[in-house]
Amino acid sequence: MTSRSNLIVRFAEPTDHSVLFKLIQGLAEYEKLSHAVTGNALELKEHLFGSHKYIEAILAESAGQAVGFALFFHNYSTFLTKPGIYLEDLFVLPEYRRQGVGKALLSRVAQIAVERDCGRLEWSVLDWNESAQEFYRSMGASILDDWRICRVTEDALTQLGAVN
Repeated sequence: MTSRSNLIVRFAEPTDHSVLFKLIQGLAEYEKLSHAVTGNALELKEHLFGSHKYIEAILAESAGQAVGFALFFHNYSTFLTKPGIYLEDLFVLPEYRRQGVGKALLSRVAQIAVERDCGRLEWSVLDWNESAQEFYRSMGASILDDWRICRVTEDALTQLGAVN
């Protein structure tokens, strides 16, 4: 059992790349998407800490063990003319859920958004994940039913990029 007093939420450091990648694999397994994980811990480290930082991450630790993470990056709202934060992933190991870890991670990302004068914090949630939707609503989030995610990957991305 995790108590808030022994929970540490901190920015990931370069030596955390392997444990963070293992948590990402745990998230993929939970979402039944393990087959979609094609990256690796070294690429993750480069994107977190390389010369061009594409992403940021925070870790939740209990008794020295990483039990959850949030990975995010900046986006921009043209309507607000302000930066925002897009929360790519939030994950807590199953045995640490319902103990305040997810709330601590989401709250910390919100604090970062406020500190950076962001206009909003956004993320996606799978339509079948009703417990996550309930959790996010309890944290004050609105789920936008009238928006859909558009995605272009692999060959389709290459083809689109080649259009003159």
